[in-house]
Amino acid sequence: MAEPIDPSGLFATIGEDGFTRLVAAFYRRVPHDDILGPMYPEQDFAGAEQRLREFLIYRCGGPPRYIQARGHPRLRMRHAPFRVDQRARDRWIELMTAAMDEVGLTGPDRDLLHAFLDDVATFLKNT
Repeated sequence: MAEPIDPSGLFATIGEDGFTRLVAAFYRRVPHDDILGPMYPEQDFAGAEQRLREFLIYRCGGPPRYIQARGHPRLRMRHAPFRVDQRARDRWIELMTAAMDEVGLTGPDRDLLHAFLDDVATFLKNT
């Protein structure tokens, strides 16, 4: 079994602004996406953006605001109401990869974050 991917040092190099720009670039794509867009309540895109941003900041070594506000991530439980199949998982990664391109995330930081997100997306599959 492979060791879990540990992105906890990424906040030091990507920073709060980098994660803010990355997640904003991702969420600019989601509302118009035919697979992911319908999964989000239209009135909660801003909330979803904030939750993902705070989760990534926390998980990548930044301030623990996500944990302070929401407690343990419980990602599988929180995503259980949504049909996350291989197609949705792959589209999520596709949009996040495009967001990384847009914000210019490159090199080892990108590789590590991409590997972490790839693992998380696979973990969240429920169908």
